[in-house]
Amino acid sequence: MSGPPIVKGTAAWRYFGDFRAGLLAGQVLVLQVAHPVVAAGVRDHSDYVEDPWTRLMRTAASLSIYVYGGPEGARYEADRLRELHRSFTGVDEGRRYSALNPHAYAWVHATLVMVPVDTQRFYGTPMTSSELDEYYAQMCDVGRLLGLREQDMPPTWPEFERYYAEMLDGFGPNETISTLFETIRTVKKPWRWLPDERWVRLQRWQHRGQMFVIRATLPPAFRERLGLQWTDRDQRRFDRFRAAVRLVGGLVPVTLRSSLVRRIGRLNVWFRAHPRAYRFLGGG
Repeated sequence: MSGPPIVKGTAAWRYFGDFRAGLLAGQVLVLQVAHPVVAAGVRDHSDYVEDPWTRLMRTAASLSIYVYGGPEGARYEADRLRELHRSFTGVDEGRRYSALNPHAYAWVHATLVMVPVDTQRFYGTPMTSSELDEYYAQMCDVGRLLGLREQDMPPTWPEFERYYAEMLDGFGPNETISTLFETIRTVKKPWRWLPDERWVRLQRWQHRGQMFVIRATLPPAFRERLGLQWTDRDQRRFDRFRAAVRLVGGLVPVTLRSSLVRRIGRLNVWFRAHPRAYRFLGGG
């Protein structure tokens, strides 16, 4: 199933870059590394432990290109990502793995497909059935650009939901999830100029906040398998928090909610066309 181009007014254009999706950054990372192949690849090849802030910004830039960078930008970024991940291979528990394992590659894409849906469910207004159908068809088109196989993309949104739930049923705790939680606790300061004593306080605050939102937004059965506590009191606190986020987000016009990510996408497409400028500003 193909969807309309991602242009102004369509579902993916409206919802994918919603600024409130940043609140799900920790949740989606946990869900991605729940897959054993993804977990092994991140463990062996990712620098997120040493430099999580840069890794997060690079990921956001990449997403902005293949959703908001137009067809040519999306193709370029898809080719770049596949070439980058081609060398991410290794051995995990005696079995060889590849970051381009089609099932693992499809799962990472599936978690990104779910982010805007969860964002609206938790912090906005849930998408209607027609919006979900259009949005999912558009994200399947993005998946094709990324090289996903047709058999790894359920043809309809209800079938995707079943696939997503079945995948989650097979996941549990692993070493990479534990390392991710430890990284959230001990993450280094994002800016050198930030005084150490101030960062010590901010670090504790961001750790508590990040872990609270992760616990709140993970699927309940998976959260329980990870051994993360969740009480009625926690649920009441989260209900108040998301009501506040929903209120603030509702004050921002729909066209502005994704404007930052759209601009990042256009800027990154320009950088791809002007590699010298990109290198001059410190890009890889």
